[in-house]
Amino acid sequence: MSTRRDFLHLTAAATALGALPAAAQAPAAEPGTPIPPQGDAKGSQTLRLVTFAPDKAGTPRLGAVRADGRVIDLSKAGLPGVDATGMVSLIAAGPKALEAARRAAASGDGPQVETVHLLAPIPAPTRNIYAVGWNYLEHFAEGQATSLAKTEYPAHPVFFTKGVNTINGPYDPIPYDTAVSTQIDWEAELAVVVGKGGRNIQEADALDHVFGYSVMNDTTARDMQRTLHGGQWFKGKSLDGHGPFGPWIVPASDIDPSDLRLLLRVNGVVKQDASTKQMYFKVARIISELSRGLTLMPGDIIATGTPPGVGFARKPPEFLKPGDVMETEIVGLGTLRNVIQAVPA
Repeated sequence: MSTRRDFLHLTAAATALGALPAAAQAPAAEPGTPIPPQGDAKGSQTLRLVTFAPDKAGTPRLGAVRADGRVIDLSKAGLPGVDATGMVSLIAAGPKALEAARRAAASGDGPQVETVHLLAPIPAPTRNIYAVGWNYLEHFAEGQATSLAKTEYPAHPVFFTKGVNTINGPYDPIPYDTAVSTQIDWEAELAVVVGKGGRNIQEADALDHVFGYSVMNDTTARDMQRTLHGGQWFKGKSLDGHGPFGPWIVPASDIDPSDLRLLLRVNGVVKQDASTKQMYFKVARIISELSRGLTLMPGDIIATGTPPGVGFARKPPEFLKPGDVMETEIVGLGTLRNVIQAVPA
């Protein structure tokens, strides 16, 4: 690819010519109800790691969701060196613990996923979520179309963070408070979960540091991001509950992140439809550049950027409102389903 402009024209042409198949239909599910696995390339071999509770009042513990929708309680498996209530403990324990979890998932039994409460796979990160801005050229272009100040596409990934309290469950409501923001927007993203920590990681070695992949929505308060607080991104990206994540983590060995289809639906209507192959900065480049002089740790979460189709760039602009159902899907990986819920005055 000779230039960024060539890349932009190619991806736009692919979309216009219908290179992506027809958008998938929204999974049928009630708000708050986990959606069973929808199928993937490896079928029953795929390991889907979750944090779950038998009900909303129960104690969270590690689990695995099989292809048949059964949830296996890994807290009973005696995984070596693993705190059975903490996903980061499993991640930090390394490959042997992961293989033990895989064996336990294959041989165990449990309830159907629709009957349990799924939390975010890492419900309470100890460090901010890293995120990448403008990683799909068409998303950069749609943002530029609404901005008075035009800029060149950056030569390096644009990094920011989301506060830890943004993390929300895959099927839990997203709070909407008119006293805080009335311009809540969607951003479907592939999330990378770091396995092996490190600093100054070489791009050629970067994928060896990935534990797995998940789905995230970088839900954003556009009025805060674009007009308040000096135009910086952190506050508008960091409202409590504005980072639904999950429903599970799929180990890196079980999925190829290079061409995954991302879909964002609001009330069943498709708003975003793209592929991770359109990412300008690929996962390995993101990890390498982020780790320059900055130590990554096991369990760190990296949101890799959103494709075009966000609400603020539409004509006229569209924003989420109470009662809306936002579904964030990466085909073959998983689906988030979050209702926008008004905060009582």
